[in-house]
Amino acid sequence: MCLADVVHRYHDLLTRESLAADSQQWLDRWTQQRGLYFGDRPVCTVLRPRFLTPAQYRLIAQRTALLLPAFTKVLRRALGDPVFRRQFRLLDWEEELLTLPPLFDDPSPTARFDSFFVSDSQLHFTEFNAETPAGTAYHDILSDLFLVLPVMREFRRNYEVRPLPARPGVWHALMGSYRQWRGASAPPPHIAILDWREVPTFSEFRLYEDYFRSLGLPCRIIDPRDVEYSGGRLRQGDFEIDLIYKRVLISELYDRGGLTHPVFQALRDRAVCMVNDPRCKILYKKASFAVLSDEANDSLFESAELQAIRDHIPWTRRVEERRTEFEGQTVDLIPFIVAHREQFVLKPNDDYGGKGIVLGWTVSEREWSTAVERALIEPSIVQKRIDLPREPFPSYVNGQLHVIERMLDTNPFVMFSSAIQGILTRISTEALLNVTAGGGSTVPTFLVEPQ
Repeated sequence: MCLADVVHRYHDLLTRESLAADSQQWLDRWTQQRGLYFGDRPVCTVLRPRFLTPAQYRLIAQRTALLLPAFTKVLRRALGDPVFRRQFRLLDWEEELLTLPPLFDDPSPTARFDSFFVSDSQLHFTEFNAETPAGTAYHDILSDLFLVLPVMREFRRNYEVRPLPARPGVWHALMGSYRQWRGASAPPPHIAILDWREVPTFSEFRLYEDYFRSLGLPCRIIDPRDVEYSGGRLRQGDFEIDLIYKRVLISELYDRGGLTHPVFQALRDRAVCMVNDPRCKILYKKASFAVLSDEANDSLFESAELQAIRDHIPWTRRVEERRTEFEGQTVDLIPFIVAHREQFVLKPNDDYGGKGIVLGWTVSEREWSTAVERALIEPSIVQKRIDLPREPFPSYVNGQLHVIERMLDTNPFVMFSSAIQGILTRISTEALLNVTAGGGSTVPTFLVEPQ
């Protein structure tokens, strides 16, 4: 099956009289009813989902599984070896948080890779969100919505379309971690979805609040400013919290409340279970890709792990004065990346939403040199540029159908550092594919094959 033919068939259906207009009307109505907004922007603005063949999905799952043991290996080494851990450039307060007692085995029961599926043999992982992976609820609700679009109902006459739900994986990760902390026979937890009330993803929290309540679990969306810790319990008013589904970034929680914030006090006393816990900061650092990619750490990995790293992790280094290997030659890192800006991306070690990222091929030589100088002061990584895949996606604007080629990424959700559960796809006409940065739209991902 040729996927391009499948996409062409779907787009051809949209040229039928009223089918695009009816589908857009349906999308608009359900976007409003389900609150599918990122801030005030619709989460999805196109009329086609992302299609993958079953073979492509198996490949993504297999390659993800090849890499995960390498990430786990460097995490375990970092937790036990302070000297090795320096490569991740943790801040002093982050080091102090590592002294909190662990509540469960895996520091990142929920995580998400950001990657680019260039071809059936080329899959490049560029970031690992091991702290607060977003998008699972948006993805699942969009999947439900797209399955009943008028154009999709017509398309499914000839093709079998299967969604890839992600929320069940999050639920299992939360409950599995909670039971490790509290015991297998523990009563159902009171869940707090924890983040600031003004964040643009607040609408996704509402979707999760509804989801947890549908499973019979008491749940509230709670702002970290509204909690208190007393008598050995973390609470908001009369709501005692057993399990935190943490969507707030640990750095923001520290910036606004310090290490004496009630959440950190409760964690110190093992009085609440929080997913993901503070140890997740290690792999969340962009430097985790530099640790895997750096030839200085090759001895940590078995041959199969090294091959997976070379196949799927772009060349990445911490920005510092040093000599290193690049494609078989030894180079002075800083002069080399300054002279070859078109090949590289600069990323802050600890930020999100595309903030601070500098794409060398989009800026002038002076701007790039200034960015490199800044990266030498503020912990950062430099990563080799990769080719971005493109696909056409249709949108219906002002009564006209527009099919525009857009860049897209492939972001598998990972549960318990072992298996993927759903895939988030983001599309954009800009090279920075990040919704937080204003870079585009989210679409659901489906498996497709002829009936």
